[in-house]
Amino acid sequence: MPQQGAVSRARVQRCALTPPEARLWVYLRGRRIAGLKFCRQHPVGPHVLDFYCAEAKLAVEVDGRQHSDADREGHDRLRSDWLAAQGIAVLRIPAEHVRTSLDGVLAWIETKAEERVRG
Repeated sequence: MPQQGAVSRARVQRCALTPPEARLWVYLRGRRIAGLKFCRQHPVGPHVLDFYCAEAKLAVEVDGRQHSDADREGHDRLRSDWLAAQGIAVLRIPAEHVRTSLDGVLAWIETKAEERVRG
């Protein structure tokens, strides 16, 4: 169950997608990936996930340059570990890949989502 702070942050963040997140959202919404529903800025526990598919228990995180900072990498690792303990897999996608290799990114997301749904 999401914590109240995460729900409030999610509401704000839905209106403030980064350009790579907004670009990816165009392709994830409306069940365009393997017929699966993705939500944007979805709260899970204390965290807000960039994109989440409940059916596949799959989070998609678009990471900008700040995620390469050593402190941020540690935080991201702890966050991914916490999500894994909840049964949620995390795909971390560099924002630059959304800009330059969108077809490959979408294919990767679709493959991972289908694998998780099929079990």
